[in-house]
Amino acid sequence: MFSGGDYHEVARWLENFATSHAKREDLRAECVLDTNGPREGASYGLRVRVADRLSSEIDLPFADAAANRGGLLWCRSLADRVRGLVGEVTRDGSLRPA
Repeated sequence: MFSGGDYHEVARWLENFATSHAKREDLRAECVLDTNGPREGASYGLRVRVADRLSSEIDLPFADAAANRGGLLWCRSLADRVRGLVGEVTRDGSLRPA
């Protein structure tokens, strides 16, 4: 696999990767990637939205994502975390509006 890349390339990869794993849990799931403000160039905030419900946020430092996106263990861990966010927004009683 591959590692590295600039901030925007890693962001595109991260959004595609997270969306593909979120949709395995619920086809309505969409990933919301925050790259603005103080995050730009330094980190990403990743959430999952299903309908009008929004998950909590996973904070991913850019350096970690760039260095590890080619690692199977790191990717598996991230995929598990993303699927957990989908579970968070689809369980009754634990949801926050978007």
